[in-house]
Amino acid sequence: MTFADPDGHDDEREPVLRAWREAGIEARAERWDDPDVDWGRYDAAVVRSVWDYVDRRDEFLAWARRAESVTRLLNPATVLETNTDKTYLRDLGVPTVPTHWASDGMPYWEEYVVKPAISAGARDTIRTTDRARAQAHAAALEADGRTPMVQPYLDMVESEGETSLLYFNRRLSHAVRRTPMLTPGKSGADNIEAQLRTPAPDQVELAEKVLATIPQALLYARIDLVRLSDGSPAVIELELTEPYLYLYLSPDAPTRLTTALTDLL
Repeated sequence: MTFADPDGHDDEREPVLRAWREAGIEARAERWDDPDVDWGRYDAAVVRSVWDYVDRRDEFLAWARRAESVTRLLNPATVLETNTDKTYLRDLGVPTVPTHWASDGMPYWEEYVVKPAISAGARDTIRTTDRARAQAHAAALEADGRTPMVQPYLDMVESEGETSLLYFNRRLSHAVRRTPMLTPGKSGADNIEAQLRTPAPDQVELAEKVLATIPQALLYARIDLVRLSDGSPAVIELELTEPYLYLYLSPDAPTRLTTALTDLL
C-alpha cells in the first residue's frame, strides 16, 4: 500500500491492512516517495492516500511508471495519469456537470464554482455569485499555468447532496450521500459528512457507463454524481487515484475490497 500521510489523517489504512492480514495477505504501508523502498519485492502496490501528488504530479507519475515496471500497480499508472487531471471529464462521453475551461467567454450563471483541473480537497476552489471574481480567479489560474474549471453551482446539492458510488473491481460495494463541500463559512474536507444511500437505478446506470469507458483493471473507483436542474444525473468527478472510500459506513466494505484485490492478483 502506497501513501503519503505524515499527519495520520488516513483512518482507512489500518482497517484495510487488518482485513488483508485476516485474508492471509501480507501487506505494509510504504511512502510512494521513499527512495529506499524496493517495489519489486511486492506482488502488488495499491495506491491509496497519496494526497501530496497535487504539487508533485510529474514526480508522482514518474514513480508510478517505475513501480509498475517491477510490480502490479493498482490502479495502473495510465489510469493515474489520466485521472489526476480533471480535463478527463471532457472525454468521458457521458453526462457531466457543465464546465467551461477558460477565463474568457464564460457563460452567465447565477453562481459559479471555479477550481484548477489538477487539485484535491477543494484546494484553490472558490464559490461566488460575482462573475467578475469568477473570471479573475480563472485568469489567475491560467497565469499560473493551470487549466481552470468554471462550473455552475447546483442548488440541489444542498438538499439532494452528492451521491458517491463505490466500486471494487467493478462491483458496486456501497453508495453514500455526501454533503456539499462549499458551504459558506466552511471549507473543503472539514465540511464533508456522509451517510449510506441506496442509489437510484439511473445513477447506477450512469456509473456503470462511466466504468465501461475505462479498459484497465480498477481495484477501486468512486463515481461522484449530482442531479442537474432537469433531474437527470451527471458526473461531477471520477475518483480513481486516492479516493476516500467511506469504509466506516459499510462494515463489510474492507472485506469486499480484500476480495477484489485477491481476484485481481
